[in-house]
Amino acid sequence: MMLQRKNRLRALSLGAVAVTGALALTACGSDDNGGDGNASGNPSTAAAGSIKCDDAKGQLLADGSSAQKNAIDAWVKQFSQACKVQINYKGGGSGAGVTAFTQGQVAFAGSDSALKPEEVATSKKICSGGQGIDLPMVGGPIAIGYNVPGVDNLVLDAPTLAKIFDSKITKWNDPAIAALNKGVKLPDLKIQAFHRSDESGTTDNFTKYLIATTPDNWKYEGGKAWQAKGGQSAPQSAGVAQQVKQTSGAIGYFELSYVKDGIKAVSIDTGASKPVAPSSESATADIAAAKVVGTGKDLSLKLDYKTKAEGAYPITLVTYEIVCDKGNKADTLPATKAFLRYIASEDGQKILPSIGYAPVPEEIIAKVRTTVDGLS
Repeated sequence: MMLQRKNRLRALSLGAVAVTGALALTACGSDDNGGDGNASGNPSTAAAGSIKCDDAKGQLLADGSSAQKNAIDAWVKQFSQACKVQINYKGGGSGAGVTAFTQGQVAFAGSDSALKPEEVATSKKICSGGQGIDLPMVGGPIAIGYNVPGVDNLVLDAPTLAKIFDSKITKWNDPAIAALNKGVKLPDLKIQAFHRSDESGTTDNFTKYLIATTPDNWKYEGGKAWQAKGGQSAPQSAGVAQQVKQTSGAIGYFELSYVKDGIKAVSIDTGASKPVAPSSESATADIAAAKVVGTGKDLSLKLDYKTKAEGAYPITLVTYEIVCDKGNKADTLPATKAFLRYIASEDGQKILPSIGYAPVPEEIIAKVRTTVDGLS
């Protein structure tokens, strides 16, 4: 069984098909991203493979996780080439997405944290005869990106990260950092730690990692809102990444797809034989150990932040698409199901490694496909 699982993980990580064409989409409104809604060629076929449009039509509005925005952009490009549907996804953050969903403003929402019990209760007001459920669609590492001149490879562990983001370690040549990076010349440079200013599932998962692994050094309750004192803030993952890119001595947290253009990623000392760098493969190795803890049609997961498995990156997240199990709006249900069916398909998941994300393990995504087919 262990050998089969390793082979399966390797196939998931290495079986990516490169996506041709630009992934960035034309904005609809100041922050929205959607396809042009024009069919190209056979309306049931797209570059990513066969897409079943069924009765999908019109426009879908969605909001939420900025962590998955680059994945959504890629999916929308492929879907819009096949189906006459315009999807406007505003990546305003997980908190904004959940709020928009529970207020009935969007067809679906993206969140890097599962719905809380009180949010499920609120969702019953807009899901006629049903409730909001969590469908895991995108996995990936939360990279710790940094901009330290002259330092190309940096290793940190949970206690050191906690102290950096809690303003307890303030210089890059601090002895605690030096001990993890022997032979590396660290500058006498002030650390500029950036966190999210908006409510964020990325923040929730990053702080869950700190709470689980180093509770003595991270004494905050956690959640979507940043709680530690000090540091600087910016909105959405793109905002934090931009600040890290342009600030000497900066460090921040965001998804791997934002590690580019002068930003480097920290490798994490987990207690395994060697530090683990963030990658689609190392994130998939961690997510494969996740357990489904949702009930009914809800497929929320519990991740293992304390993993010491070789090659498993511990700071991961899973982004959920949130929909009603029953009581979805009749005018948008066909398009919602068609889009979710595509992104959960083999073709949809194949796109993810090529743009810095991790596919959802087969045992879990198979359940997602069944659930999507049953949405009403």
